[in-house]
Amino acid sequence: MDLKTYLVGRSESKCELCSSVDGLSMYEVAASSGNAQDSSIYICTKCVPQIEKKEELDAKHWACLTDSMWSEHAAVKVTVWRMLNRLREESWAADNIDMLYLNDEEMAWAKATGDHENDSTVELHRDSNGHILQNGDGVVLIKSLDVKGSTLNAKLGTVVKNIRLVPDNTAQIEGRVEGQLIVILTQYVRKQNA
Repeated sequence: MDLKTYLVGRSESKCELCSSVDGLSMYEVAASSGNAQDSSIYICTKCVPQIEKKEELDAKHWACLTDSMWSEHAAVKVTVWRMLNRLREESWAADNIDMLYLNDEEMAWAKATGDHENDSTVELHRDSNGHILQNGDGVVLIKSLDVKGSTLNAKLGTVVKNIRLVPDNTAQIEGRVEGQLIVILTQYVRKQNA
């Protein structure tokens, strides 16, 4: 039996975290040393970006963890434990952390990423007005910028189309100005049409 068929059967064609039936896909839980069946879960498109910290946490959505924490599958329990810890400021999440049982091996897996040590805040690329930036967006420079290592001066009001987010630095984006790829600080841009 292939992995997807196994996960669909195990989950009864529902998200193993929130029970949604829309946009389901396989998701490998990070830091597992087990086989794919034991280290994967079947979840929806609303859960994935919040787990991966690409979207702000929606505490109301995650209230579903009160039910999914009772799963018999380690990958589900590990994911639930991580998400509850990110939401620990919510009283219901703190209560559920106290009730959730993970054996020693599951607890080591859950702690392996260090995700439980972070709070619920998510660092996203934001423009000078606080709007969330995505790959492919267009931005407008709100200040003239001298480009280091070049004679290029990116003028105030320059439109930079099809930006790319710098993965490990939410204060930087990349874009082309006069054909040259440059790094731009997000504090000096505003999202176009926002």
